Amino acid sequence: MKPNKLDLNSVDGTQLNLEALYQIAPSCFTEVKDDKTGELRHVVNFKTLRQLLGDNAVEDADEMYQFTWPGKQEARREAARPTTKTLRPVVEDSVDWEHTQNLYIEGDNLEVLKLLQKSYMGKVKMIYIDPPYNTGNDFVYDDDFAVSQDDYDLFAGDVDELGNRYRKNTETNGRFHSDWCSMMYSRLIVARSLLTEDGVIFISIDDHEQKNIRNICDEIFGESNFVSNFIWEKRLNRENRKEVSSRHDYILCYIKQKSEQQRSLLLLPMNEKALSNYGNPDNDPRGLWKSDPAHAQAGHGTKAQFYTLTAPNGKKHDLPSGRCWLYTEPVMNEAIKENRIWFGKDGNGVPRIKTYLNAKERGLTPESLLFAKDVSTNEIAKNELKRLFDGIAVFETPKPVELLKYFAIIASKSGDIILDFFSGSSATAHAVMQLNAEDCGNRKYIMVQLPEETPEDSEARKAGYDTIPEIAKERIRRAGKKIKEESPLTTQKLDTGFRVFRLADSNFEEVKKAPAEYDQSQLDLFLNNVKSDRTDLDLLFGAMLSWGVQLSLPMTSEEVDGKMIYSVNDGDLVACFADDITENIVKAMADKQPLRVLFRDSCFARDDAKINVFETLKQLLDWSEEEAIKNIKVI
Repeated sequence: MKPNKLDLNSVDGTQLNLEALYQIAPSCFTEVKDDKTGELRHVVNFKTLRQLLGDNAVEDADEMYQFTWPGKQEARREAARPTTKTLRPVVEDSVDWEHTQNLYIEGDNLEVLKLLQKSYMGKVKMIYIDPPYNTGNDFVYDDDFAVSQDDYDLFAGDVDELGNRYRKNTETNGRFHSDWCSMMYSRLIVARSLLTEDGVIFISIDDHEQKNIRNICDEIFGESNFVSNFIWEKRLNRENRKEVSSRHDYILCYIKQKSEQQRSLLLLPMNEKALSNYGNPDNDPRGLWKSDPAHAQAGHGTKAQFYTLTAPNGKKHDLPSGRCWLYTEPVMNEAIKENRIWFGKDGNGVPRIKTYLNAKERGLTPESLLFAKDVSTNEIAKNELKRLFDGIAVFETPKPVELLKYFAIIASKSGDIILDFFSGSSATAHAVMQLNAEDCGNRKYIMVQLPEETPEDSEARKAGYDTIPEIAKERIRRAGKKIKEESPLTTQKLDTGFRVFRLADSNFEEVKKAPAEYDQSQLDLFLNNVKSDRTDLDLLFGAMLSWGVQLSLPMTSEEVDGKMIYSVNDGDLVACFADDITENIVKAMADKQPLRVLFRDSCFARDDAKINVFETLKQLLDWSEEEAIKNIKVI
């Protein structure tokens, strides 16, 4: 037996959907012969599925509630379509490459999100995005990645060197709303798969597309998983240029899956005003407490919650009109006996329930109104970024660090991953580092940004920043340095580094012709199809994406018999891409007790050499045939 090829494509979205359906309705699956491969494959028997759904299935109804637009079906197909692209490491742009767990990725965010699926599916706790608001001047992504010369001429200046297209979506465009909806729909479908089950997404938006993004999110995340539509006071001053002075934006919030057992959002820490409500006038040994009403709206209670309450001093307390007690009478009497009900210093006051400061769950519930005094404004954010860049206004519309920090506080804990795939100037990365410095946390971030060029006459371009990622990377460097300088004792272990990756075409040449169609000079493609400009690190990280290994994991290298062996996270993946693999190399790789082993196909001159290595590793690692086939791959 010899090792199989590693599947280098990203996740197939349709396969994910099939697997999810199989978990809940396996009886609607059957097997058919694939016309192309001749092998059997699982397919859905729609007749059986309709029978399982009964009257709850609908097809071609004259009228039904739905939200649609021209291009929606293609956007759904695009979200499911695998990509053959890859992420190339850019070590020279990175900070603290060897130790950091943060990622900065340059490239079209739809392609990047697809590439991250195998490694980060179900692992991201919080997503924040600030997408284009579609004001008529914003860029939208055009998701046709096969760019012809005619297209290039048509969109001159809006195509980067990788063939990514983005263009201004003017109001004269007949598909003005449709193009924007398609762009967001496909990206949010893929992004949802990256969230943990209790993961939360925040989406900044204004009135232009607020109703549409709400409809899209209701479909993708489920209407029942809506958490809140936060209203943020983004500016303090009135603007008299418009019919109505707009001083707010929206931040839409959804959770992947609501739970009855836990809150969708975490509680905010107690502030001084809230703490001032606590005291201990009766010297309760349980510590500081505050009193809250002992009754609630009558509509929330059962029959057993309507009664006359008797205080320890014998005084009778009747319910106010339209109210019921929070507890049934037996539970209330037990609470009174345990001194958890307060009747005032003289014992004659209205009964109130004690809430203790050291209770298991304490804090403040987040509010839907976010005032500028608490989370800052756009103008303040712009000025703060300007000061960070020595007086140069490098970015026009950065979000405030305090605003993004607020969301990280209520949606994440230490160790969580936070993703922003419309990351702009990387205010989100700045906020994550700032919060980690304040609460000694270890949150990790992934920033994704298209290499969009800065305007030619902008201060950023004049200062040498040709693209938005160049601004963002420099911001993270400066912000990290500033945070450490301001708190040198508490930030010694703070991760202010980041690994940079850049979206690129596949590491491998496409081999579409039959061997007979190639001339002699081209036949080596079948022996070594790796592009000539690709390095070992390119191949290693490409394989990590394909095998579902996270890009932030530490790695080491070791030279054996003049060949380099790479180990990711002490054996999560061990690889060698050199020619003429020796027995010493195989033994050195096995000594690392790897979970996965990877070679280049060209490492082996003949098939028998490949088989020998396979069998040797299987024996040294005590793997079964099935384990070896699963864990040993070639590219």
